[in-house]
Amino acid sequence: MLRCGAVDVYYPEDGGATAALVVAASPIFDPITEEHVITQEIALPYKPGAFFERELPPLRAVLAETAGLDLLIVDGYVTLDPAGRPGLGAHVRAALGIPVIGVAKTPFQPATHAVEVYRGSSRRPLYVTAGGLAPADAADLVRAMAGPHRMPDALKRVDTISRSGSSV
Repeated sequence: MLRCGAVDVYYPEDGGATAALVVAASPIFDPITEEHVITQEIALPYKPGAFFERELPPLRAVLAETAGLDLLIVDGYVTLDPAGRPGLGAHVRAALGIPVIGVAKTPFQPATHAVEVYRGSSRRPLYVTAGGLAPADAADLVRAMAGPHRMPDALKRVDTISRSGSSV
C-alpha cells in the first residue's frame, strides 16, 4: 500500500521547534489516516544558506513516529535553482531515499525552474519542485490534492497542527 506524508515545522517565539506529519494512502491525501506532532525544546539557529540544518532534526523526529513512506511533501523547495542547488527537500530526499515534492507559497528568485500551480480560484500560484519524480508529475499531484483552495487540505492541516502543537 502506498504511504504518502506531508510535513511542516513551526518555530514558536519562545524557542524550540514543533514538527507535524500527516499520512495518507494516496497522494491526494483524502482521507488522512495518521497525524503526528513532536516538540523539541531546543532548535538550531537559522543560518542563511543552511536552512535545512535547522529543519532536519525536527523533521527526522516526527518522521520516526510512523512507518516508512513512499512519498513526502515538504513546505519549501527541493532544489533552489535550475542547476540543482539543494534546498530542504533535496536534503530530506538524501536522508530518506524517497521522492520528495516541495511546495512553496512564495517565489524564490533563483528557482526559475519551479512549476507554478494554481488551485481553486486563487490568482497566486504555489511553486512546486521535486526530487525523484518529474516536476510536471509533482505539479499534477499537487493540483489533484484534496481541498478547494490554493493550499491543499493536507498542507493546511500539517501547518495548523505544527503551530498548535497538537493533532487533536
